[in-house]
Amino acid sequence: MYSKFLNLEQEKQDRIINAAIKEFAQKGYERASTNEMVKAAGISKGLLFHYFGNKKQLFLFLFDYCCRILAEQFYQKINLAERDFFTRIRQAVMIKMELLTTYPDLFTFIEEAYLEDSAEVKVEVDKKVKVLSDANFGKVYEGIDFSKFRDDMDIKKVLKIITYTFEKLSEEMLSQAKLSPTHHIDYEKGFQEAEVYFEIFTTCFYK
Repeated sequence: MYSKFLNLEQEKQDRIINAAIKEFAQKGYERASTNEMVKAAGISKGLLFHYFGNKKQLFLFLFDYCCRILAEQFYQKINLAERDFFTRIRQAVMIKMELLTTYPDLFTFIEEAYLEDSAEVKVEVDKKVKVLSDANFGKVYEGIDFSKFRDDMDIKKVLKIITYTFEKLSEEMLSQAKLSPTHHIDYEKGFQEAEVYFEIFTTCFYK
């Protein structure tokens, strides 16, 4: 679907992507202006729609693009040879903080996409989020040394408890951001709260 765009020289692709990401991140899907995007990218509106078809397809393309870039960077940095469950998860948290600093616009766009209420894109985004969550769940836990957990524990249930806890924390962070005028997600506060749960879970579930 996007072959014409992907055949462009990289510099032009980057200009279009960066302009569109910034506009969507700042204004959300409904209020984002394709006129502003093409102005910032230095192309015509006709060309933008020639490459992507419409605003919705552009938005969904960018969501996939941002997730792919961040996932590639994340898995390049994380040490999947680390077998301790909580050490690995803490490592993941620190990498996320590093990526937040390196790619702030990508994270802002993804945050807005997660919070997006527009019926035009919400269903598709929610489906993509579920697929990503399921895929990353398995990969992040791959190779973990579960022998460190107490013998009287059902590991599957323990992982569900931990996963549900952090999913709930994420939901609360998103809800708070949605109520905020800036839609800013306080990751530092979230990571500090997560650390409290890490300590509790280590005490409860490890031998």
